[in-house]
Amino acid sequence: MIKIPFEILLQKIETKTGLSHEAIELQIQEKMAELSGLISKEGAAHILANELKVDIVSPEQHVKIKNLYAGMKIGEVLGKVLRKFDVHEFQSSERKGKVGSFIIGDETGTIRVTCWHDQTKEMEQLSENDVVAIIDSSVRENRGVLEIHLNERTKVLRNPDGKTVSEIKMQPINIIRKAVKDLTEAESNVEILGTIVQVFEPKFFERCPVCRKRIKQQEIGFQCPEHGIIKPEYGYVMNVYLDDGSGNIRVVFFGQQMQQLLKKSDEEILLYRTAPELFDKIKTDLLGEMIKVAGRASKNEMFSRIELIANKIETNINPEEEITRLQQELEK
Repeated sequence: MIKIPFEILLQKIETKTGLSHEAIELQIQEKMAELSGLISKEGAAHILANELKVDIVSPEQHVKIKNLYAGMKIGEVLGKVLRKFDVHEFQSSERKGKVGSFIIGDETGTIRVTCWHDQTKEMEQLSENDVVAIIDSSVRENRGVLEIHLNERTKVLRNPDGKTVSEIKMQPINIIRKAVKDLTEAESNVEILGTIVQVFEPKFFERCPVCRKRIKQQEIGFQCPEHGIIKPEYGYVMNVYLDDGSGNIRVVFFGQQMQQLLKKSDEEILLYRTAPELFDKIKTDLLGEMIKVAGRASKNEMFSRIELIANKIETNINPEEEITRLQQELEK
């Protein structure tokens, strides 16, 4: 069943039938009594809507983020791009593909927009602070968090004429501290506190400076399928192992997150591409450092292990403060 909040169900029935709020609630109570209380009020509302021929699943136009719910079909949602994440390619013995996402917000809240495979092309044109109108999409629930998902019919309109988003309501993100041993696949907004016990060399890759897709050198030079022969720019990624006493985990740092960890600018990190020996001291200094990392736990299908994709990094940890926090949590 689509998870439509009860108040929205009432509103839909009221709008389509002209019945009063009280009259609808009375009929719902009668329906629950008729079924001997073996159905929820939401379930009774669904049955009543069906009997009254009220369509509750048709796509809704011009919906605000706060009014989204799991299973909903959206005609149009408008928001400002707050953050755009890199598109990642994955491959396992069973499947391969691409996934990317970006965060949008309006005056009622924020939400992640997820794009799979060919849908990631919709992200190429977008930059942070763009206003986007997303036409024909749906809402899914991922570990208790709502996300907008695109489909083959979805259109993403960049900075549509006459449409603006002047104010953004930032929703507090509930980050949960977990031990490494307790992390499970596909958890979002989790945080671990650990010590760096192994550091891998950074890896650099060529990408198109326009769409930021990874590209490879051809006989005629570097060529992007979308933008032709181009001079590439370089992206980068690095991995470390964190140990928190309960276990250890590989943590992946892309782009900005790598800059946060190393406390280096883009220009400084790019020096390691042509002079990797400069990274030796950084590597040594990182070993034994205690850090907090918040991000998304994901299963690496190729190696069949849980990894953490870093989103936010905090260094200069005060061990005494962390011990006090742990004691307070245990007391609760």
